Amino acid sequence: MTLITCTPWGETANGPAYLFRLTNSTGAFVELTNYGATLVSAHVSDRDGRLGNVVLGYGSLEGYLADRNYMGATIGRFANRIANAAFELEGTHYPLEANDGANTNHGGSDGFHRQTFRHETAEDGITFHYTSLDGEGGFPGTLQLAVTYQWTDDNALLIRYQATTDQPTIANFTNHAYFNLSDQKSLIDDHELRICASHIVEADPDHIPTGRIIPAGALIFDGINVGKQIREENGSRTGLNICYVLEQQSTALHQACQLTDPKTGRSLAMRTSYPGMLLYTGDYISGDTHQPFEGLCLECQFFPDSPNHPTFPDTTLRPGEAYDHTIQFQFS
Repeated sequence: MTLITCTPWGETANGPAYLFRLTNSTGAFVELTNYGATLVSAHVSDRDGRLGNVVLGYGSLEGYLADRNYMGATIGRFANRIANAAFELEGTHYPLEANDGANTNHGGSDGFHRQTFRHETAEDGITFHYTSLDGEGGFPGTLQLAVTYQWTDDNALLIRYQATTDQPTIANFTNHAYFNLSDQKSLIDDHELRICASHIVEADPDHIPTGRIIPAGALIFDGINVGKQIREENGSRTGLNICYVLEQQSTALHQACQLTDPKTGRSLAMRTSYPGMLLYTGDYISGDTHQPFEGLCLECQFFPDSPNHPTFPDTTLRPGEAYDHTIQFQFS
């Protein structure tokens, strides 16, 4: 049985924030906050049984209020980018906020990562609830979102996204945790990564898809060190921001990737119901707490800019339909 504690954590513009700790029978635990329905930390054992935090974050609510990196947050209404900050749905044009050059990223500057969720505690986890009103961020329809976190005795963190709407809209939710399995302020170069994908979504320099699905080629991760894929030119490093097309073995949860830190022996295996996974190596991490390339994101989601590409998996959510997708982080 999961032990769940709740501690007042401060005030946000939209109500009180709380810090929740979910501890399993082995003593391993994760921490969450209802601000942004955010994963704050994950403390799991290394090969010698020592607990260490493998998720980048902040020690106070103030850190999250000032954050510009989406640390551990729930992303919505639409994860990743929408080209030219607009889309059409059933003949209607919807302009959005251009918060990433000419494009929309992660639902805009006041996306779900900036919202204070209601919470509901159960025996084995916590569900965060948020009502996104019609027109919020430019998106149509009043959307009801539930984000459920469960922490198991075998160190699996399950995140389930369930949503409904009263008008046709688009929906794409993910978690934006940055992982560093070493539990140290070190770069993720020596982490070994295997991604269950042989193809990627081709994108332009602004990370906007061209509409083509192409072979990953040299960008295949088959267990190699992450640092080998990070280019260095004139003393600066260029990281990766690539959507991989996952090889779905079934209609249920399928393997997405496995991340390993050889130094500590910690490993993270991910499974999901989503068709894609965005690998981001953290090159734009900013602030005083963390540095670029200190953590990487493995964001299971639909493809970026899907509403503007009819050949991509459909992200339309209509009245009477249920959005229901899961991400599983299995630590060992």
